[in-house]
Amino acid sequence: MTGKKEPSDSRLNAARYQGERLGPPVEPAAEVETNTAGQSTMEAREQYVEMAIQQAIRRGEFDNLPGSGKPLANLQNAYDPDWWIRHKIESEKITGLGPPALTLRTEDAALDGRLHAAASEATVREILEDFNKRVISARRQLLGGPPVVTSTRDVVEELGAWRERRARRMRALEEHREQEAAALAAMTWRERRRAKRAH
Repeated sequence: MTGKKEPSDSRLNAARYQGERLGPPVEPAAEVETNTAGQSTMEAREQYVEMAIQQAIRRGEFDNLPGSGKPLANLQNAYDPDWWIRHKIESEKITGLGPPALTLRTEDAALDGRLHAAASEATVREILEDFNKRVISARRQLLGGPPVVTSTRDVVEELGAWRERRARRMRALEEHREQEAAALAAMTWRERRRAKRAH
């Protein structure tokens, strides 16, 4: 070992750490053990690890690692002790976990899409009543955590909006059918026959 300090290389450090974990186990002993060459076991292990790292570098095993050359994420944020669980939820796209204030806010953002896809007024009413019930329940709980700022939805107003959207869809569908019928009527009998075969 020389006194000269080598420049820090994160890929090299990672490989050294992995090599130390995978290297030959060293039994703790009261005295420094030596091998047949008169070398201490620790020195032999260091040489083995260093040699494995250098061989891996020559083979290119540390080239193009994910995140290589990119800045570390979230360095500008304050320290959060639960960063790992938040990262896991985001990376795995897990829903339904977390304090009600956050889950209800996420659900509120996606609620319009659910209502738009609902097939009947009864389904719309059921979705809204369930959502409002959970918002009210979350406001009443005194378990701590962030405050619930999500508002309940007005069932009558949302039902009116759903009816309007449905009427617009039905009108657009009817117009489309009328246009198709007009185009079909303008065709000759041969063109109509070709159009039917194409469908």
